[in-house]
Amino acid sequence: MNMRYRRLGTSGLQLSELSLGSWLTFGKQITDDTAEALMRIAYDHGVNFFDNAEIYSKGESERVMGRILKKMEWSRDTWTVSSKVFFGAGGKQPTQLGLHRKHVVEACHDALKRLQVDYLDLYFCHRPDPNTPIAETVWTMHQLIMQGKVMYWGTSEWSAAEIREAHALAEKHHLIAPVMEQPQYNMFHREKVENEFASLYDTVGLGTTIWSPLASGILSGKHTLDGDTSSRLRMAGLEWLKERELNEARLKKVEELKTIAKDLGLSLPVFAIAWCLKNPRVSTVMLGASKTAQLEENLKAVEAQDLLTAEVMAQVENALAGEKLSTW
Repeated sequence: MNMRYRRLGTSGLQLSELSLGSWLTFGKQITDDTAEALMRIAYDHGVNFFDNAEIYSKGESERVMGRILKKMEWSRDTWTVSSKVFFGAGGKQPTQLGLHRKHVVEACHDALKRLQVDYLDLYFCHRPDPNTPIAETVWTMHQLIMQGKVMYWGTSEWSAAEIREAHALAEKHHLIAPVMEQPQYNMFHREKVENEFASLYDTVGLGTTIWSPLASGILSGKHTLDGDTSSRLRMAGLEWLKERELNEARLKKVEELKTIAKDLGLSLPVFAIAWCLKNPRVSTVMLGASKTAQLEENLKAVEAQDLLTAEVMAQVENALAGEKLSTW
């Protein structure tokens, strides 16, 4: 397969259409050897973006990824890596959380150490912080970029209004504005990317690094209401995810989608990821994987997107009746 690349919003940075995320896997669900094999497969297939966060496995995810990046000795100008700040790396003191200047700066320095890099390519505000003025966060991110510690900054799970406020403050003070948002996006979670953010793509040039293209495993097609699988919906501590995502109506739609995918000669996961790529507002689709075969299969989505014609996309809309409609 040949990887394809898209600009991150209106920035000049080009990310691979598919990227690799480490949530729930690195430093937790999989061994370090498996993590290394996954990163090697991804990189060999043209993936140039590896996503991480301070909170993932309380910093261990970044340590694992940092060791692998060091070992691989890939030229630093061939890949990008991210971190996210808000939740902290396990500490619960008020100075160890949030988007105030102290934590954002310290978290950045800690992420650089764990990932063993001189700078972060992408740095995300992992959630909005109601206790910190947005201006304080915008100024802090601008200063980190000026210091060469961050290349681009953005948000994750912020509202359109919050993103607009950050841009207005940046414009007023001639600061560097956020260029990307990391929202959940898949066939069952469409409101934010397709509707709420609709006015942002052309006005502020929002890029999107979307997560959960398989709706936490629902679109793997392996779930039943009571059957057991190894997916993240069965992981301890994620009962809320199972309760939110797994229901009879959704599983019925999954069966219809599986039929459409089969007619195209595609597995449901590849089909679901390819569907996300059909949205031109998506900069990169972040894949999560616990097995090498799973990653190799899902990487096929880059070429599979060509099979999703207007007619196929219309079939998907019929199967998803009741879900939010596309706006692209």
